[in-house]
Amino acid sequence: MTVRVLVVDDSGFFRHRIEEILRDDRRVEVVGSAVNGREAVEKARELKPDVITMDVEMPQLNGIDAVRIIMRECPTNVLMLSSLTHEGARITLEALDAGAADYLPKDIRAWMDKSQSIRTQLLERILALGSNRRFRSGSVFEHRHPRSRANTSSSMVFRPDSPTPERPAARVPRSAQTSVRTPSTATASPAAREVPVRAAAPRPAPPPVATVPTSSPAKVKFPDCRIVVIGTSTGGPAALQKILTAIPAGFPYPVLLVQHMPKTFTQVFAERLNQQCALEVKEAADGDRLRPGVALLAPGGLQMMIDPRQTDRIRILEGDTKLTYKPSVDVTYASAAKAYGAKVLALILTGMGADGCDGAKLLKREGARIWAQSRDSCTIYGMPQAVVNAGLADEILDLEDIGPLLAKQCRQS
Repeated sequence: MTVRVLVVDDSGFFRHRIEEILRDDRRVEVVGSAVNGREAVEKARELKPDVITMDVEMPQLNGIDAVRIIMRECPTNVLMLSSLTHEGARITLEALDAGAADYLPKDIRAWMDKSQSIRTQLLERILALGSNRRFRSGSVFEHRHPRSRANTSSSMVFRPDSPTPERPAARVPRSAQTSVRTPSTATASPAAREVPVRAAAPRPAPPPVATVPTSSPAKVKFPDCRIVVIGTSTGGPAALQKILTAIPAGFPYPVLLVQHMPKTFTQVFAERLNQQCALEVKEAADGDRLRPGVALLAPGGLQMMIDPRQTDRIRILEGDTKLTYKPSVDVTYASAAKAYGAKVLALILTGMGADGCDGAKLLKREGARIWAQSRDSCTIYGMPQAVVNAGLADEILDLEDIGPLLAKQCRQS
């Protein structure tokens, strides 16, 4: 199945570079290009692409306003391209709020050097968004609430032959299953010793499984826990915002958040969530205490662990240089399994790949409870699918139900 892409950028260099990468892959068809937001809206209506790459700053109509119009008139998966700056992060988060599905940092040096990393990142996002089509022109999926699709979910079953590349998943070695090591200040550097997980060779996409029914919120029993740990990637900013804004002040547990993001973005994202939520949300720093009603977001480019020697504190470490994801859900899950065992409630939300699945195995072995986001409410059903396929999910929940279920604990505690 070919993914049809519309390329939108006012820079001739970036339009050409993006098209060059995409046209070099037979799984992708570039159906058109646009030089400003107004033209992007017109061509989105006319060409009905599967994915749109969208620049932020453009003449006539900027990328954010263009996304808003497209999501209202012809909903399409949009991949934003933005700079790795504080302002770029702020604008990108606004675009995600407007309905964009994902983003890619716009580092001019990497694009000019024709970096293989840029090619890989662009293609994996395009192919993943194209094969997990939330929006189909003229179909029942177009801009509807997940619950309205309940009777048509069979049409959205994951296609094993679809082009859904996955970055190498982090695997937890046997040594990390019994201990999560924390660096000693008297010996080597944290990066040299903290190795809770290691990158593994690429593995094929998981085989399709029978549709697993979504849990009824009324029948979900909240587990006896001491901490809530949430992992996510593509689509995660919107999902986390929806969950956390539903929780009132007085939440009786500490919360750890792992979102795949660059460093600049996690700082801005934490500040944004803190303004929107009754919970206190902050980017985690080494030595932070775990406190009820406080959500700590793992900083981009680093790993977040619970200190096994002081389980009320967080360690922020460089981590193994071979790890694919920084931050990694596997790393944080593994440390939670070691520190709190069965007293963990882990949530795995929308995202590409399988980060979190190996950590979920350790949590499950300790008796922890795991909730996975439902297929129909995910932007990308990758990370939750890996956990569900492995038989690790205790509950499968629509995104809209997760926040209220957590909020109930404030009333019952």
